[in-house]
Amino acid sequence: MRLLVLGTGVMAKNQLARFPLIDGVTVVGAVDTDPERLSAFADKFNIEKRFLSLEEAIAWGEFDAATNVTPDRIHHPTTMALIAAGKHVFCEKPLAENYAKALEMTEAAEKAGVINMVNLTYRNVAPLQHAREMVLSGELGTIRHVEASYLQSWLVSRAWGDWRTESTWLWRLSTGHGSNGVLGDVGIHILDFAAYGAATDIDHVFARLKTFNKAPGGQIGEYLLDANDSFTMSVDFANGALGVIHASRWATGHLNELKLRIYGERGSLEVIHRPSGSELHGCLGEGVETATWTQIEVEPVATNYQRFAEAVASGIQPDPNFRHAANLQKVLDLAMVTERERRELKV
Repeated sequence: MRLLVLGTGVMAKNQLARFPLIDGVTVVGAVDTDPERLSAFADKFNIEKRFLSLEEAIAWGEFDAATNVTPDRIHHPTTMALIAAGKHVFCEKPLAENYAKALEMTEAAEKAGVINMVNLTYRNVAPLQHAREMVLSGELGTIRHVEASYLQSWLVSRAWGDWRTESTWLWRLSTGHGSNGVLGDVGIHILDFAAYGAATDIDHVFARLKTFNKAPGGQIGEYLLDANDSFTMSVDFANGALGVIHASRWATGHLNELKLRIYGERGSLEVIHRPSGSELHGCLGEGVETATWTQIEVEPVATNYQRFAEAVASGIQPDPNFRHAANLQKVLDLAMVTERERRELKV
């Protein structure tokens, strides 16, 4: 697979630590509108072809697929151009700013017959994959209740940098700079974490969003700090289970932690993912009577990057695809409506 990298920011660097290690994958070009950033990135990863616009890269055309790591609002126009050129696309999350644009991208990709995949990175968490298998095999019985949380503390600590002075973080707090807050940033991750692990879809949602005052006048320089910092969400799942999902950037003591608890009539599972590693715990069999939890060992799983490369080679569409990400975006969009209207909505 000849791969083009579209956008050269932090996530592009993370991806380039993985894609070149896959047999058969060659990074053949990079695109960025900032010539200095493009040059530094291409030099670092020994990329020969460099383009200041996607149009230039498409005119050149000597690539099979592109990884789209542009800012969120740029995903739609650039992905549509790549699809029109017949290129396979690996897109960062969220797929688009809203469901309408995500659906347009989905339908275009499906009509063109190109491989399409969204980098929901926590699909790479082996305990989550194993938990889903256990749910599908019936080991937990009927699922009754699901809890999921995504907790970060970068509005409290400076472990990842100082949000008060660094544009990398400030734009995430400002709707005027393309942010939909914590809901738009990590909401798609925790929705996928919950629904995929519990092996079901969300069909009703009611959410509350909160933006806390973080600076005098609610603004730092050109950044109006009006994007949501925390959300709580009550959901119904298609399998009949009730769910509670929440996320915050104010979670002191949690740098980047995802947690999922799945409660069934015959047993329960807990998945925890932190920067230090991932774990799966179960309360099963005789342990149900004594509320005894044990750690469950799991085997490694293929990464999204490996599965995308394999899909391009085989022509077989993998998951999570554009349609799945678009459906999650629909839930996120409706969550914002429920906050405004204070009512539950059917997905």
